[in-house]
Amino acid sequence: MDMLRGPMFKNILLFALPLAASGLIQQLFTSADMAVVYFFEGTTAQAAVNSNGALVNLIINLFTGMAVGATVMIAECVGKKHLDDVHSIVFTSMVFAVGGGVVLLGVGIAVAPPLLELMGAPSEVLPLAVKYLRIYFVGMPFLMVYDFGAAILRSIGDTVRPLIVLLISGVLNIGLNLLFVGAFGMGVSGVAIATVVANITCAVLVLVFLMRYEMLRMRWGKSKFRAEYLKRLFVIGLPAGLQGAVFSIANVFIQSSVNSFGDAAMAGSGDAQNFEMYIYCFTSGFANATVSFIGQNFAAGNVRRCKKAMLLNMGASLAVSTVLSAVFTAGGRGFIRIYTDDPEAIEFAITRMVCILSASMLPCLYEVAGAALRGLNHSFLPALFTIIGSCLLRLVWIYTVFAAFPEFWVLMIIYPITWIATGVAMLVAYFVVSRREFAQLYERGEATDDVEEPRKLTQSMRRWKVRTARGANKTDGKRKRRA
Repeated sequence: MDMLRGPMFKNILLFALPLAASGLIQQLFTSADMAVVYFFEGTTAQAAVNSNGALVNLIINLFTGMAVGATVMIAECVGKKHLDDVHSIVFTSMVFAVGGGVVLLGVGIAVAPPLLELMGAPSEVLPLAVKYLRIYFVGMPFLMVYDFGAAILRSIGDTVRPLIVLLISGVLNIGLNLLFVGAFGMGVSGVAIATVVANITCAVLVLVFLMRYEMLRMRWGKSKFRAEYLKRLFVIGLPAGLQGAVFSIANVFIQSSVNSFGDAAMAGSGDAQNFEMYIYCFTSGFANATVSFIGQNFAAGNVRRCKKAMLLNMGASLAVSTVLSAVFTAGGRGFIRIYTDDPEAIEFAITRMVCILSASMLPCLYEVAGAALRGLNHSFLPALFTIIGSCLLRLVWIYTVFAAFPEFWVLMIIYPITWIATGVAMLVAYFVVSRREFAQLYERGEATDDVEEPRKLTQSMRRWKVRTARGANKTDGKRKRRA
């Protein structure tokens, strides 16, 4: 995909929609886990799977956020036509992915019991939750390889091949869930093993697809581990990783508060959260499109396309998420019954849907604006605003308002409150930073004019003038004949 020229909205859709579909399929891993384990094992087993969600996201987001660094570096190389550097960036990123995955494997197995106890998992749920988490982390190195590989493919505009990878592994995951849990009666262990096998499949397939691109192919002697690229990976990616991790820290505390309401609340809250994640997949898709499009065009000095990319991605993400939010909220009970028929769990799920799902278009404000800032090589500000808006505010709420009024809806309402606060701060930061960065491009003489779109506009104007002139001539002729 050529992000520097051509019709931008069409290319954004071709980029973002397959990426959103990839996120939806990935979310189906979790949905299939919960639906199958509830059908065959009951509410307690489902609560064990759900109780790991916030903790898994906390640990994974720290490393997967680092993949943004690879996306930005490769986008810069493409924008500046420094394609020879891409081989070493890919190799350095994949070495880090494998190493980070191995670290996560060890940490996850070692600290699973105390972390789940710290989160307040009920005694009847804890043994199953520990078993699931330990098996899950066996596949962590493979999951990291897939995440970095998919980020590298996205940096050059390929979002279709990661979608193909997830389609294959998603079908495999669901089939293995039914086999291990339904046929063999392996319970939460079967669900975790199926996820590990799916992650291994993802890693193998994404490496195969990387090798199909000459620019991305890792070769002996040509692809080198470069310390300067690893440093840039940390400089750009670590703030994004910390942003995701800190965001998940607050969710861990919220999950601990959810656990205090019992098994039904844990199951119902996790079921409702699936629909929030479905909407977030589209938000994330347009946010990733923002990083890649602005990253390449900013490196090429194309200010106009940078501004246009921000506006188009923000508008599209808001439109899609608003429609989906209305649909899921309106059909709440029907959708929740896909996962559970427990009346108490359904009531907790409906409460969460009314408080959170109905406002799920708000994350677009800070996700797309934060992605635009990262495309402009500013990764610290999005992390800072997320720490303040989505972590500190939530913790203060839990220990003040929720402590005084320990109702489930009081706990849930903090989500839209922090989304609004973070979104406003991120938008203000984007407008201030982008104005300064674009002004500096013009001052240095590095800004370029987008000649293609004005040419198309001029041609359109010429055709309009010709048609207008022809219409005027026809009108004059009719008037003369009547006279």
